[in-house]
Amino acid sequence: MCGRYALFRWSPAFAALPGFPADQQAQWNISPGASVLIQRQEQGQLTLARARWGLTPAWLTDLSRTPAHARAETLAEQPMFREALRLRRCLMPANGFYEWRGSVRKRPYWLTPGEGSSLFFAAIWEAYPVQDQVWLSTAVVTQAAMNQRRPLILDAAGQEAWLNPETPMAQLYELLASSQATLRERVLANFVNDPKLNGPECLTPA
Repeated sequence: MCGRYALFRWSPAFAALPGFPADQQAQWNISPGASVLIQRQEQGQLTLARARWGLTPAWLTDLSRTPAHARAETLAEQPMFREALRLRRCLMPANGFYEWRGSVRKRPYWLTPGEGSSLFFAAIWEAYPVQDQVWLSTAVVTQAAMNQRRPLILDAAGQEAWLNPETPMAQLYELLASSQATLRERVLANFVNDPKLNGPECLTPA
């Protein structure tokens, strides 16, 4: 399961999007429950916003049960996710994500399209009103990969279709069932195992 990812580099064009936080910091070890960036389409324009990684519909009463992931193959059926799939789709920008493998002693791996690259995970979002403030929350869409699950990574055409409110459901289903992205990977030292560590040493090779 993709439980951690990183966003430490972005392009000037990305930073120029409406909503890009002036205090945005590089993050090497983002985990569920954290405040993350999401990209949405509002009135035909790409915008950014901060959201809590853990989907929180307005009707949810048990805030300890906020899923960070939504399975691609059941997204359209689950009551928690199906309306967000139709109406509230977004992207989660990243530079790569971590995966732990091994039967006896799990080792962290770093997966990315290439050094210096960016990628976008398919995601959904919800708004959760608290008194006079509305908070955003999000869950990343995952697909099966070997013995784990990985984020659904969309190419430029897929990103545009995912964010477009006019995209037919049949096309969304095709995106949910699309092939996994080709990624580079390398085994890492164990620094990233500490969820409190949030620096470039997380990517130290083994």
